[in-house]
Amino acid sequence: MAEEIVALSAPPAAADLAGLGALLRDAVEGGASVGFMLPLAETDVSAFWAGIFTDVAAGTRVLLVARDAGLIVGSVQLGLATRANSLHRCELQKLLVLRSHRGRGLGTALMAVAEDFARLRHRTLIVLDTSATGHALNLYARCGYTRVGAIPRYARDPDGPFIDTVVYFKELT
Repeated sequence: MAEEIVALSAPPAAADLAGLGALLRDAVEGGASVGFMLPLAETDVSAFWAGIFTDVAAGTRVLLVARDAGLIVGSVQLGLATRANSLHRCELQKLLVLRSHRGRGLGTALMAVAEDFARLRHRTLIVLDTSATGHALNLYARCGYTRVGAIPRYARDPDGPFIDTVVYFKELT
């Protein structure tokens, strides 16, 4: 398990940015369908995290990271809805755990802290989507998320094949 799970603010420390880049690269090279294709260019990684920190600075995104011995070993994001009719909800995005740290309860811990942050921001509904072949399907069910359904051929795995996407939600109390 991680030593701590904390929210990062913008601008990030150089070491955190490097750790986030390594985390994203590990996920994509491990087959995670998180919006990138192989080979993963360093410019794509940098641009992605720059955009995330722009959202963090604007207050429309929460970026949580898990640390082990000070190094980033996992992360998850909450995209906060900003329209007047949707301020009660958020979207859980990019749950990433280094392959070397999987199977230790880190994903569950990141989910729990993300839900706490959602509650602090008065969000009572979380939605998410994930690859139908992804590693997190059982995790979302264990964490109390309800499967809505699947969308065929919604995205691609990093190595090219089309994959279905599964949509989930959870109402927070």
